[in-house]
Amino acid sequence: MEKENPFIWHELVTSDQKKSGEFFCELLGWKTTELDAGEFGTYTIFKQGNNEIAGMMNPTLDTPGKGSYWHSYIAVDNVDVCANKAPTLGGKVLVQPHDVPDVGRICIVEDGTGAIVHLMQPVEK
Repeated sequence: MEKENPFIWHELVTSDQKKSGEFFCELLGWKTTELDAGEFGTYTIFKQGNNEIAGMMNPTLDTPGKGSYWHSYIAVDNVDVCANKAPTLGGKVLVQPHDVPDVGRICIVEDGTGAIVHLMQPVEK
């Protein structure tokens, strides 16, 4: 995907959204908006002014890693192609490609050293 910066979204995974949200809002001057994410609970959007800049969620059964951490999404042209290619390069798919309504198609892959990356094929608007 030809982009100046393919890192398109940042997300905080935390077991305590209230505590983490308060910390980052106070530290960085952000505001939050909470969304109902159905079976996944609450998804929180961080805003700087009127700009949505990051998200925050609770860990799920599929969430790789332990503890609270930030991760980024990298935009790709085709998530499924990347997921199929990762194992041929010594990596593995941790979360299979799936659609997130109104967001895009995502998957999580790991390279041969254990580095994890979230890939997203954004919905065309």
